[in-house]
Amino acid sequence: MLKQIALFGLVLFGLLFAAACGVAKPASNPREAMTNANASAPITVTNTKAPKIIAFGDSLTIGLGLTEKESYPSLLQEKLKANGYDHEVINAGVSGDTSAGGLERIDWALNQPNVEILILELGANDMLRGLSVAKMKENLREIIKRAKAKNVKVLLCGMLAPPSLGADYTREYAAAFRDLAKEEAVAFLPFFLEGVGGVKNLNQTDGIHPNAEGARRITETVYKSLTPLLGKTQK
Repeated sequence: MLKQIALFGLVLFGLLFAAACGVAKPASNPREAMTNANASAPITVTNTKAPKIIAFGDSLTIGLGLTEKESYPSLLQEKLKANGYDHEVINAGVSGDTSAGGLERIDWALNQPNVEILILELGANDMLRGLSVAKMKENLREIIKRAKAKNVKVLLCGMLAPPSLGADYTREYAAAFRDLAKEEAVAFLPFFLEGVGGVKNLNQTDGIHPNAEGARRITETVYKSLTPLLGKTQK
């Protein structure tokens, strides 16, 4: 794990502010952010009666550089269907999104019909832009609270900061996700890029965004953490 984080860190900061997590100009309103083809995946609901899983995040969720079918939300949809679940996965990723940007658009995402689970993957761009860890945690907490207010279960996906940011920051950043999951009593995936971050043959040429095989690995990781939240809706 430590070797993987170190390799991820070397690549990450070699490209800092250049290609990192698809940094983009924030949209002026939630609807624009969700439908701008250059920044996000449009929310398309095909079955209003099916329980919904909202994959909510940044370019790692939208699948920057991949086709729609190669993105982890699409792969997760296939895996759920293959295992007998009738959930519909909605890709609500926006490239370059921070925790603050996510907070601005979460209400619109949660207002989709029959939302049951929120997979929350945000925070990498906060780190890359040097934003406050405390503020990131505050924003993520508010997103979680709004989901819980609608009886939506949450899977919080953590991210790890590379050692080059210093030991104090690395500890604070990782602890923010871990402590928040405990404080809000939500499911927790410690490292969204587990087994993928820093692995050359699982990432695109930018060294940051997973390639098609990397996305498949992420899908397996997310699915393991998601399964306990799926309840008895399996066919």
